[in-house]
Amino acid sequence: MAVTIKDVAKVAGVAPSTVSRVIADHPRISPATKKKVKKAMKEMGYHPNASARSLANRSSQSIGVVMPSSADKSLQNPFFPEVLRGLSSVAHQTDYSLVLCTGETDKEMLEGVERMVYSNRTDGIILLYSQVDDPIVNFLLAQDFPFSIVGKPSDRVDEITHVDNDNVRAGKEITKHLIDLGHECIAFIGGSMDRVVTVDRMRGYQLALEEAGLPYLEEYRVHTEFLKSGGQRAVEELLSLPEPPTGLVVVDDLMSIGVMNMLEECGKRVPEDVSLVSFNNVYLSELTRPPLTTVNINIYDLGVQAAKGLIAKVKDKSEPAKRIIVPFDIVHRSSAKEKEKTSPSP
Repeated sequence: MAVTIKDVAKVAGVAPSTVSRVIADHPRISPATKKKVKKAMKEMGYHPNASARSLANRSSQSIGVVMPSSADKSLQNPFFPEVLRGLSSVAHQTDYSLVLCTGETDKEMLEGVERMVYSNRTDGIILLYSQVDDPIVNFLLAQDFPFSIVGKPSDRVDEITHVDNDNVRAGKEITKHLIDLGHECIAFIGGSMDRVVTVDRMRGYQLALEEAGLPYLEEYRVHTEFLKSGGQRAVEELLSLPEPPTGLVVVDDLMSIGVMNMLEECGKRVPEDVSLVSFNNVYLSELTRPPLTTVNINIYDLGVQAAKGLIAKVKDKSEPAKRIIVPFDIVHRSSAKEKEKTSPSP
């Protein structure tokens, strides 16, 4: 037979209402009483019903996590499991569960978030992406519902708790690495320009070229999906140019794998013919042949900080919005090398 609150109250020598208050972590219950009741609960194998507990303390003890577009595509990218690992480590420490929200379209995503907010299924929401003019962000702001973003909001930056890297500086530094190796024809392969991270990394690429006095050419910028197939299409376009690039800045490690495969199919070797640098430092980046030189954005820490920032907001709605910048560093591997100087023709 299942153990009830009344059974626990009897063993602990307190009223059933006191047991309910201990479960809800009521501040007026003394530490000694809490300890006594929790000991009885443990000894009897009593586990409070999650929905009963949420009614008692008006908390669902769960956090909604919103993936970009459809989860099947997102989860192909090792960035997302790693950021989820960071989120879940904090959730576990603070007794929160994670509820994943996915959808094939922006409309489906918004409907999923609306259901989470209106049904009180979550105490707060974390968006694992930042998109220009995102209807979900506009909805959450209008509802005054606690949320945080992994990435930089496209606007109202000071009103939204967000965790990000300095992607402009990261884009600039990784491009400068290719310039320092003697490359002058450097292309940028990026994802959708609706994503703030792509815009920022490309801005850094542009700044590095301008500072080095190199041209910032339209035909050297290709935008495609953050997937292997997209990277392959990008390479075909670039290699067909009259002056193909000798250096590539690719916005994401997973796309870089597609780019490297396509270069190989076209008879180009990395780094002998084309040097390639990337972003994120997912675990696959050191397994590729050659291993990728990439910006380590500390994905796990992005997840940890996003969860901490949100839980602080959930516990105190007056908590001001925070901008948390996670440091990055460049991991030098073998996908980029010094450009060989061509000797002048006699």
